[in-house]
Amino acid sequence: MSQLAPTNVNLAINDKLEGINQYLTFFLNAEEFALSLGQVKEILEYFEPTPVPRMPPFVHGAINLRGKIVPVIDLKKRLIEEKIEISNRTCIIITEIHYQDVVMDVGLLIDAVSKVINIYPENIELAPTFGGQIDTDFIRGMGKIESDSSDFIVILNIDNVLSMKDIELLQDSVDDDEAVSS
Repeated sequence: MSQLAPTNVNLAINDKLEGINQYLTFFLNAEEFALSLGQVKEILEYFEPTPVPRMPPFVHGAINLRGKIVPVIDLKKRLIEEKIEISNRTCIIITEIHYQDVVMDVGLLIDAVSKVINIYPENIELAPTFGGQIDTDFIRGMGKIESDSSDFIVILNIDNVLSMKDIELLQDSVDDDEAVSS
């Protein structure tokens, strides 16, 4: 069994954007999640991505974002294994994935954007090691919304949402699409 980590962790030291305590919150089903605001490049109103053949089931397609091909991941399908239902509140969050030497823009298809909140590092605890709908590798921590509250929000570790195999597959697809469009 793995060794237990401390219950309260100061994650700002490990954060690429040390001192940034703002998080964009969004919904998948009725559950609210958070993503460091420093990882959000932009938020787009939903439009239908172009389907990409031979992709994992959670890849919704690809979009052309100012001349750059960006894969769009159905985050609900990836995390909860339910396909997203498109509505008038559905959005695509453009973020940057870092994995080893690969840096790649990825669109995250979500049900709805909620708000921007502050969560201070001392209010972030490790992801629970028990059960739950989401693989704990995808969770950066559990943030207390207010220091005196018992309400927590799941803070995603977006860099772990895709495996290296997924990233290579997406990168090859993006490279092929960009070569065709040149």
